Amino acid sequence: MDYRTEAPPIIRDFLVYHETIQNHSHKTVDEYFLDLRNFFRYLKLQRRLAPKDTDIDSISIDDVDLALVSSVTLTDVYSYMSYLSRDRAAHPNSDSTTYGLSPAARARKIATIRSFYKYLTTKAKLIRENPMQDLDSPRLKKSLPRYLDLEESVELLESVEGKNSTRDYCILTLFLNCGLRISELVGLNVTDVREDQLRVLGKGNKERMLYLNEACQSALRDWLTERSTLALVDKNALFVTLQNRRRITRAAVHKLVKKHLAAAGLDSTQYSSHKLRHTAATLMLQNGVDVRTLQEVLGHDHLNTTQIYTHIDNDDLRTAARANPLSRVKKSKKAEKSEETDE
Repeated sequence: MDYRTEAPPIIRDFLVYHETIQNHSHKTVDEYFLDLRNFFRYLKLQRRLAPKDTDIDSISIDDVDLALVSSVTLTDVYSYMSYLSRDRAAHPNSDSTTYGLSPAARARKIATIRSFYKYLTTKAKLIRENPMQDLDSPRLKKSLPRYLDLEESVELLESVEGKNSTRDYCILTLFLNCGLRISELVGLNVTDVREDQLRVLGKGNKERMLYLNEACQSALRDWLTERSTLALVDKNALFVTLQNRRRITRAAVHKLVKKHLAAAGLDSTQYSSHKLRHTAATLMLQNGVDVRTLQEVLGHDHLNTTQIYTHIDNDDLRTAARANPLSRVKKSKKAEKSEETDE
């Protein structure tokens, strides 16, 4: 898939802007294209601009132009959201898929549509008034992230043994100490390790420097020593698969994390590589790291993204509860006697 050849000009210009000016990653820009393509496919079907019984995923959007784009209303978008909520296959390529996208998935598509129309109004100036100005996103349920406690984290690290153990131990150590995203970990190069610092390329190609503690430095030294003995196809990648000597993939990392979770006797269906990021964040916060510093470590753009961790098993909340002067007030004996009389 290449939006530069597949997208109509009005959508292609928007995607080029995000890739070249906003400096968004290729993956993010590709997702924008898929979101807009699916929306305009739905719109063409609804407006009978495509044969009635046509499979939505086969509809061409080559003819999407300013006239069609300008005619879109909030009602069209909310109708599309209803379709996504009830009728869209959650996993289109699976024979046993469920139907209806989650609120989070729908919210991302809303964000893409909103961004597209903002660009047309404020940057390209092709539309005078933004029809999506008042577009609402699905209300999302706030759930606390799952994480391993300190004892479980130690058990996970101690369970690593056998083939690939040096590499896997290093990966788990970085996850648990640095709170890396999986995309950040697989994208690491050897040159990103700089003595006691690690250069990380995060979302939106934003660079940040993390300081490496003693555990991380030791694990990296052991892995780099072993790595130097390998005949590598990808000489830049920090982590490689020992089978083909190329950069390790996200799927391979997910697999090794699940394997070691199971080996440690932890529920591998409840935890994942991203849960290890939650673990790192929670352990740092519980041990004195302030939320602003944690925001920098995790590479969050907004503080409210980081603040979810302040609600997890927070000792300060317990202290606040105990500090209330009413916390030690118990039912009086007079009240207890009154209850006994009533009985």
